[in-house]
Amino acid sequence: MIEIQDLYKLYGTRRAVGPLSATIEQGEIVGLLGLNGAGKTTTLRILACDLLPSAGTVKVGGLDVVEEPHRVRALIGYLPDTPPLYAEMTVRELLGFAARLRDVPSGELGRRVGEALELTRTVEVADQAISSLSHGFRQRVGIAQAIVHRPRLVVLDEPISGLDPVQIVEMRELVRSLGGEHTVLVSSHILHEISETCDRILVIDDGKIVESGTEQELAARLGAGVRVEVTVGGSADAEAVLRAVAAVREIEPIDVAEPGARRFRVTADADPRDALVRALVAAGVPVLGLGRAESELETVFTRLVAAGAEAPPARRASRKRRPRPAAESAGDTAAADAAPVIDEEAPR
Repeated sequence: MIEIQDLYKLYGTRRAVGPLSATIEQGEIVGLLGLNGAGKTTTLRILACDLLPSAGTVKVGGLDVVEEPHRVRALIGYLPDTPPLYAEMTVRELLGFAARLRDVPSGELGRRVGEALELTRTVEVADQAISSLSHGFRQRVGIAQAIVHRPRLVVLDEPISGLDPVQIVEMRELVRSLGGEHTVLVSSHILHEISETCDRILVIDDGKIVESGTEQELAARLGAGVRVEVTVGGSADAEAVLRAVAAVREIEPIDVAEPGARRFRVTADADPRDALVRALVAAGVPVLGLGRAESELETVFTRLVAAGAEAPPARRASRKRRPRPAAESAGDTAAADAAPVIDEEAPR
């Protein structure tokens, strides 16, 4: 669905993105994970035909974003970090307007608007003015306008920004529901949400994709291991039994309030749950609970970002925010290689 090859984006001689290459298949939910300033928004705006690349090729559904931007836009539903909403319109009016802009036939307008309302759970506010909605509902309406024309690709830039915990869970479910029929690309700097929502992760740092894969694949490649928590009956032999299991690297006792129980966090090279249960049962140790521990993504991401932080001092200094240039201009790949890195806060 998405093919990016040697993408660069320059502002004058300053490099915001590049070299960046990635491939995303139809139906995937992919997270673009990076710190603020890593290049996430710039990359998404190029995909959405909102910015021109300085070099490289970007294709969506086989169409080049530079050569055929109007056809590409027809394939995409885009929610920028600030939802494009008209406060004086009702939700239904806005979705009808968005559908007409995307050339939805007049005979299908009502059905498409209804589908978008149902999918985003905004039926109850359909006839309210957008100015009267909470931030959470505005985010939902932003997604509704992005999918009302049934795009093949949905691009969401920080969709959970500013949401409360309940709204975050609802937004997570909404994003998951888009997978399969749509390809979804979600950007965020919030580790847990990317881990909970996406099938695959692209880690972006310094304008480049530095790692790609599932959370477990990234953890395995970077040696972060798989962590599980196991709760057992109060057997003095439990820790020794756990340490004897192949692939177990580390065992950490954890406080537990349950009387007569002991809990351990186990780190292993691969998922050890089956082997742990077999060993404990064979040793006669009661197994009271077993599950995955906290996300490995935090460890993976920290290691990747730390690797970038170990770059030469000149490069680290170039990441500091600079005054915004008066205008953007294209540049060639050679210039990009020599140009200093800029913060994502540069002109967008």
